[in-house]
Amino acid sequence: MSDAETADRAAGAAEPSDRRRERHGWYFYDFACSVYSTSVLTVFVGPYLTSVAKAAADADGFVHPLGIPLRAGSVFAYAVSASVVLAVLVMPLAGAAADRTGRKKPLLAVAAYLGAAATAGLFFLEGDRYLLGALLLIVANASLTVSMALYNAYLPQIAAPEERDAVSSRGWAFGYTSGALVLVLDLVLYTGHASFGLSESEAVRICLASAGLWWGAFTLVPLRRLRDRRVAPGGEGAVGSGWRQLRATLRDMRRHPLTLSFLLAYLVYNDGVQTVISQASVYGSEELGLEQTTLITAVLLVQVLAVAGALGMGRLARAYGAQRTILGSLAVWALILAAGYFLPAGAPVWFYALAAAIGLVLGGSQALSRSLFSHLVPPGKEAEYFAAYEMSDRGLSWLGPLVFGLAYQLTGSYRDAIISLVIFFALGFVLLARVPVRKAVAEAGNPVPDRI
Repeated sequence: MSDAETADRAAGAAEPSDRRRERHGWYFYDFACSVYSTSVLTVFVGPYLTSVAKAAADADGFVHPLGIPLRAGSVFAYAVSASVVLAVLVMPLAGAAADRTGRKKPLLAVAAYLGAAATAGLFFLEGDRYLLGALLLIVANASLTVSMALYNAYLPQIAAPEERDAVSSRGWAFGYTSGALVLVLDLVLYTGHASFGLSESEAVRICLASAGLWWGAFTLVPLRRLRDRRVAPGGEGAVGSGWRQLRATLRDMRRHPLTLSFLLAYLVYNDGVQTVISQASVYGSEELGLEQTTLITAVLLVQVLAVAGALGMGRLARAYGAQRTILGSLAVWALILAAGYFLPAGAPVWFYALAAAIGLVLGGSQALSRSLFSHLVPPGKEAEYFAAYEMSDRGLSWLGPLVFGLAYQLTGSYRDAIISLVIFFALGFVLLARVPVRKAVAEAGNPVPDRI
């Protein structure tokens, strides 16, 4: 029996009430950890860690970790890149251990609480402790990525195949809801910090730490409601099987070169998307001189419009096909970066306009990429192929932050750093345009839709 069949049988074996209980718990992990992605990674930690690094810098604006000269403004980008490399190394090991033992929940707990503790520890990021901040960020970001891989692995167990789109979408909605809710609370605390008797720095540190506490508190819900399934003993150790399975999947993909070509294109342009999301707040604060309040409300705008954008681009895909719609979104991403390069400093209205444009293409480009890839997966290999897709989505987005950091390192200009990311969307556009998707679907052994 295949892994997919085993998972489907496990999903169907549970009583409906039990599965409903598990689903509600599953939704709440997205509710728990999305606050980190929104409040910490996207809004607060980039500008704040950069300011701490600048406080530790020498007269030329450089810090010297392990004797290596780095521009203080590059520390955040390098830390994000390092965290993704760490996650790439750990994810196959954690996944294999979960598959071999059937005990995903303890591993999820370890990853979640390690990340939550590191996030809460950002409360102590002050003065010139940029190395502490970089280390905590690396641990928190890598832990989030590993925990999300384990979290996603529950989906086949808690939902039958025909239910998974709806269940997955509800989890996504829970995450956006918590992100927006906590951002509103952060905005109240940050803008009114004086009335609460807090300095601006203390308010930011509380916002950072509270995200870790939120993550840890609401993780209790999935840990109480999700349950592990027994697996048959046997096979090699988790470490060996993790890398062995990954190598086997990549070898099998060579038999489907068009599917592999799409995955390569996705890897490239998604790296650009993830880098824009993580570095936008640093660009807004350091290059454009915008207030933290502006950055928070801009991210709130992105959160709201991402839902509308996903729905709107879904309608465009029905009319013009997913591939053409994604290609159009990549052209818009490139135009957004070009506009960002020329954005005047101290002009929040134009930054809001840019945030609105990002929101409109963000949700749709990612949602359509996932649905298009689903047509290119050979029948019976969904689990292993989507594991590779997950690695591309969350585990390989290290090159963009590295390019951003190096561009700033070499030029001292965030404008040059932001425009350097155009290469990811341009190259991704070319690679995706060269994929004959109808032929790719047919060669994967799937029925070819009328419009794709």
